Amino acid sequence: MAACVLALSLLAVLAGCAVGGGSRPARPTGQATGAPGEARPGAAAGSGLDVRAENARPGAECGLSQLGPQHAVEGWTDRVSIRPGDPVRLFTSTTAPSLTVSVFRTGWYGGRTCRLITTAGPLTGAVQAQPTHAAGTNTISAAGWRPTTTFATGTWPPGDYLMRLDASDGNHRYVPLTVRGPGAAGRVVILNAVTTWQAYNAWGGYSLYHGPRGFADRARIVSFDRPYDYGDGAADFTGNEQPLVALAERLDLPVDYETDVDLHADPHLLDGARAVISLGHDEYYSPAMRAALTAARDHGTNLAFLGANAVYRRIRLDASPLGPNRLETAYKVAQEDPFYGHDDAQITANWPSPPRAAPESSLTGAMYQCNPVHGDMVVYRPQSWLLAGTGLTAGARLPGLIGSEYDRVDTAYPTPRPIEVLAHSPITCRGSADHSDVSYYSAPSGAGVFDSGTSAWVCALADVCGPGASGPAIQVPITQITTTLLTAFAAGPAGTAHPAGAATPADDRAVAAPGENN
Repeated sequence: MAACVLALSLLAVLAGCAVGGGSRPARPTGQATGAPGEARPGAAAGSGLDVRAENARPGAECGLSQLGPQHAVEGWTDRVSIRPGDPVRLFTSTTAPSLTVSVFRTGWYGGRTCRLITTAGPLTGAVQAQPTHAAGTNTISAAGWRPTTTFATGTWPPGDYLMRLDASDGNHRYVPLTVRGPGAAGRVVILNAVTTWQAYNAWGGYSLYHGPRGFADRARIVSFDRPYDYGDGAADFTGNEQPLVALAERLDLPVDYETDVDLHADPHLLDGARAVISLGHDEYYSPAMRAALTAARDHGTNLAFLGANAVYRRIRLDASPLGPNRLETAYKVAQEDPFYGHDDAQITANWPSPPRAAPESSLTGAMYQCNPVHGDMVVYRPQSWLLAGTGLTAGARLPGLIGSEYDRVDTAYPTPRPIEVLAHSPITCRGSADHSDVSYYSAPSGAGVFDSGTSAWVCALADVCGPGASGPAIQVPITQITTTLLTAFAAGPAGTAHPAGAATPADDRAVAAPGENN
């Protein structure tokens, strides 16, 4: 499938996140939100990040003024995530004589989306060794680089971080890092989709999508031991994730920050969590990751999938020389996987495909369909609690909000019930007419599960989706819907407070014409 990443500079995000200036979005009123005690037993916010106290600190500008040519300055860390106090090594390469590293936490600081945590340098610049290339899997690794510096992180609060590499010749790049909280109980977990970031990363010439000659010589295994070649070095974070982080912290939600690699490593990571927020592009899932999300839902944890195409690719994670879970395997074609025919549980085909087919709809509620598309989102069920306060009516259009990937409720595949469709948007993809659906279902555990049906939802929060999907006519209602969603999901099992109705187009046709084959 074509990549649908948003390689946007953080400067655009900084400008776009100030919805209505520095004020906080209005919280929804007149709806049942549930009491804190309605979450799983023992799920209280307790220790961890105090968002209000953190965001009361002074903010800082963290944008990039000049990228410079490729490889002018770049870097990566030996961990995708840490706990406060864990040392983290930074590896950099630059053509400049020296560089300074500025470490920023992202959030909502009175209208700014960054806070300066610390700096290091000036540090001596150096061009590092050429990466290695593993024939057969086309894995590119910079594990032979020498570390530039090591950070002590004992005073770093949980959050999503950007290290800005400031080379002495004026060029810049980012390096992303997640700092985890002490536990998810009672909190809204914002899940950074680092496995998807890495899948699209073509640094060194190979990603899971292509090599120098296209799909046939793509990488089958990619390494976290290398820089990201897109998103100004921050991969998908600035366009597809950071706008949601800014909104969640503006709302003073009890948030926790984790990566999907952490989800893979710890089956109890989500114990007691109020909600898990899957961000704008969350495609690559190991069986352990999916099992952890499913178990969380089945214990009452709400799930929000704010991008289409979630939980679509099945992967394996293995160790690199720098530590566990640093190598990501995805053959995509089952017959190419060395496990094919003798250990099908290990095969890295797509989740809906055999062997061991398990369509993602049993978890997300909807199925990924196609790309690329661009179309208007069309409101289908304006009476939904999620659309309260938006002023949207049946048939209202949000221009350009569908695309470039989309999901649809397809009851030919496993589909949780009851499920309702909030928006049902006609589109055409690769010559075929279809629909994109925004959907919500309530699970037997009381959890609520939301699927945005489009990969443009998160970027719309910051008005950085690009031409055709921009402006207040989109940003204002999407921000209101997301505010309603996050506030209710933070309060406890939303499926109990807001049970879904059987309200899909197929259901409505059945009521209008009993006996119709749906």
